[in-house]
Amino acid sequence: EKPFWLKALVIHAQGGSCFQFSFSVIPSVLCRAHCAMGILKGINPLLTADLLHILRDMGHGDKLCICDCNFPASECATKTTTGKKVELACDLPTALDAICEVLPLDFFVDAPALHMSPQAGAELPPAGAEVTALIKAAISKHCPDVEAAPCDRFAFYEQARSSFAIVQCLERRPYGNAVLTKGVVGPDGRDLKP
Repeated sequence: EKPFWLKALVIHAQGGSCFQFSFSVIPSVLCRAHCAMGILKGINPLLTADLLHILRDMGHGDKLCICDCNFPASECATKTTTGKKVELACDLPTALDAICEVLPLDFFVDAPALHMSPQAGAELPPAGAEVTALIKAAISKHCPDVEAAPCDRFAFYEQARSSFAIVQCLERRPYGNAVLTKGVVGPDGRDLKP
């Protein structure tokens, strides 16, 4: 009998969704197994062919929404530029770390990185505060000059709908959502700054 997490990956690899298994599988276990399937040197194995294609197709100023498993990703994806949704078998900070390794951020706008925050009158739960801190850390690891700015929950949905595409991961902590604005790769191979 195959381990439960391996069955989920096989279904995912065959075009199904491993989200149906996410409530009884630890995301980090799925992530480690998913990472073992990578085949390119120097490219994080979480960056699937579909995701790399999206990241490459994005132009300066295009936005990418990276969201948790409770986010209305399918609905929002229908409103995006491409209509595409990519699923990653990992938590949000791990997804952001992989994406920020290759995606330049836009230093020509005030907030090239956003994270979801509660609407007026609502409190950020402890798990939400934890994932928000990890979102900020993942982004600043690759772009130390960028601090993810808060975006009200309902305004965040509109940001997601106006994105280029949606990346949904297995994150279960509330408010585990981010939007990144693509910048420009300069002649030196780094993020171009004004």
